[in-house]
Amino acid sequence: MKITDIIVHPLQADHNRLSWTAHEPFARAILTLVEVRTDEGVVGIGEIASGPQPVVCDMLKSIIPTLIGLDPRGHTEIWDRMLSLTTPRPGAVFDGDGLPAPLARHLRWEFMAAMAGIDIALWDIKAKSVNLPVFRLMGGTRTDVFTYGVGGMYRKNGKPSDYAEELAEFVDRGFKAVKLKSGGLSLKEEVERIKAVRDAIGPDVQLALDVNAAYNVEDCIEYANTVAEFDIAWLEEPLHWYLQPADFVRLANSCPIPLAHGEREWHRFAARDYIDSGALRYIQFDSARFGGITEGLRVALYAEQRNVMVQPHSWPHLHAHIASALGKGAYGAECVPDPHMHPVHHEIFSGGAFYKDGRLHLTEAPGFGMEVDWKRVKALTV
Repeated sequence: MKITDIIVHPLQADHNRLSWTAHEPFARAILTLVEVRTDEGVVGIGEIASGPQPVVCDMLKSIIPTLIGLDPRGHTEIWDRMLSLTTPRPGAVFDGDGLPAPLARHLRWEFMAAMAGIDIALWDIKAKSVNLPVFRLMGGTRTDVFTYGVGGMYRKNGKPSDYAEELAEFVDRGFKAVKLKSGGLSLKEEVERIKAVRDAIGPDVQLALDVNAAYNVEDCIEYANTVAEFDIAWLEEPLHWYLQPADFVRLANSCPIPLAHGEREWHRFAARDYIDSGALRYIQFDSARFGGITEGLRVALYAEQRNVMVQPHSWPHLHAHIASALGKGAYGAECVPDPHMHPVHHEIFSGGAFYKDGRLHLTEAPGFGMEVDWKRVKALTV
């Protein structure tokens, strides 16, 4: 089997309402779909969650000539080949070594995102070629995976009762755990929001907080110790983007709430250092943002060895396959129950994993199991 073509589909759709995390506004959904075709008619579908989309698409176009003619089932070799383009290589200067020149330093982040789309599509092809779902190819046997619903995005003039009603509705739909966006307002206002949600969902539902890197260490210690009375399951991405594992250790030593982190890390080497620090209860690598399923699985297997729970960030239709393969080493997969937050997904995909009774159920459909509505893809392409 050989790769014959790679087609890039940059997709966008309006959320039809403006909402915020502590970090950024959400007015428009952006997804880059990657279609990898082969000479045997097997087509793999990958996706990329990171941007900026025009730069990521340019990175994809630069990768394509280096992959045509390769066997798509050799995903590890292809992953290593792609990563080699980001570093100096003996023989790469002057006449070159048959590959593009080493990538400029400032483009590495976007290139790791582009790699994710290719790699996810290769896993889809590999599983389809043997007529298995990805989780069975990985050795997984669980056909349902624990999941939690994330909500509570900030709304202009939103009241604590608005967020409480939103997350209580998730519980009514069967979710046994929910996550509230936090960190964007004053400590007093955050306490009011968190208390309202806890009162609405009751004492038996897990409640986590995602602060999207809103705090320095000292402020986060104050925040965590103040909200701990509401029985918080974990504190996610707690510290500013530039703070490192040593800072997470300081926080963990003064914080009564377990810590989760990883969605913004590019690769397994950064994830390794956070895992080794001992500060994290949960690792949340995002395979659709950086590196793909190959890198996500590497992070997961290493975390399992270090007794850190695997809890991949977002994209449950992909990450539930890793969670199934990890068994007891995985907490579960994150989902966004509000369809307004993923309008592209809801328009272009059908099939694959589905929600029922607060759990994510995997099917026996080959690959990731998703069917694509190509008419909607065309309509959403920018």
